[in-house]
Amino acid sequence: MWYFVAPKVVFGQDALSHLAELKGRSAFIVTDKNIVSLGFVDKVREQLSQAGIQTAVFDEIESDPSLQTVQKGVAVMNQYGPDLVVAVGGGSVMDAAKAMRVQYERPDIKPEEINPFISDLGLGAKCKLVCVTTTSGTGAEATFAIILTDTADQRKLSLINREVVPDIAIVDPELARVMPPQITADTGMDALTHAVEGYTCAWKNDFADGLCIKAIQIVFKYLSRAVKNGNDMEARERMHNAGCIGGIGFINALSSMAHAAGHSLGALFHVPHGRAVGMFLPYTIEYIGEAREELWAEIAYAIKLEVPEGKRAATVLAQAIRGLAREINQPLSIEQMGISLDSFNKAMEKLVDNVMSDGSLIVSARIPSVAESEKFFNYTYEGKSIDF
Repeated sequence: MWYFVAPKVVFGQDALSHLAELKGRSAFIVTDKNIVSLGFVDKVREQLSQAGIQTAVFDEIESDPSLQTVQKGVAVMNQYGPDLVVAVGGGSVMDAAKAMRVQYERPDIKPEEINPFISDLGLGAKCKLVCVTTTSGTGAEATFAIILTDTADQRKLSLINREVVPDIAIVDPELARVMPPQITADTGMDALTHAVEGYTCAWKNDFADGLCIKAIQIVFKYLSRAVKNGNDMEARERMHNAGCIGGIGFINALSSMAHAAGHSLGALFHVPHGRAVGMFLPYTIEYIGEAREELWAEIAYAIKLEVPEGKRAATVLAQAIRGLAREINQPLSIEQMGISLDSFNKAMEKLVDNVMSDGSLIVSARIPSVAESEKFFNYTYEGKSIDF
């Protein structure tokens, strides 16, 4: 027995106006200072005020939200006592808001203790969670995953529980218009990685497959356009949709080795999540290789790639993804991320330890040994295609 879980999704132009239809007394807005400076929080407060909902703002979320920041936010929430939590921002903001909401409603559960085996969190009795996404790719507005950083242990925590899923996801493309090209590219590669890994991991399923394939098709068609011209609203809207679609798809199947490696690299070198997992994606496809050859071929067919006779679909797909990455100026190796070889070598033991303990690895169609993980990192540092 398994489950398919998704929030109510409000999408398209003017989706933000749905906030004016919400019922509630007070809303606690979780965001970061950049989102405040862009004026998005003012727009959210304006819509909530039309519903007669009072607001308070917590804008201290950092790019890799820590356990300490979550605890600080919960302390403020406890003083304010909201019946709505509204996250406004990218994946970091939404992940922090999810964790804060859990601890606010269940003070007996620490954020780092969230796991799939807690059968009844009872969320929703005290407050509802609304996620307003301003980036196109993390899918966090529609998932029941939380990524937090344990600064003391230098690792990222991948926390999952179906009840953590937001009640409502707001996917308004106008909020993505101001995303700079770099963030557009990073988050777009995140969406692609979610969809490819969701379609090919060990827990893939009929309910998630169609969503994953559709997200892949949209990313290949529209990501480059969105990066090149932020005012191309057709591309913005389609990519905003793809981020959410891919999020729903992968969370109901789960991710794989690119995410395990990306979490590890990000925790140690603070590489943006989407940039990291996107860089690892073609190497992951090559590493998994024959174990999912039929599925690589299905993805290639869906995006109209030709697989010449005698050539593997995994190779063709990996090269196509590298081609897209080049087109949008994404790094193709760890070295191209500006990480020195000396720093990389010193971090190797921790990099490998993090990967081997990452929950994303559990559902990979091929699971590496410790030695293979080290070899995998060395290849990706050099930009060398996986041949083992």
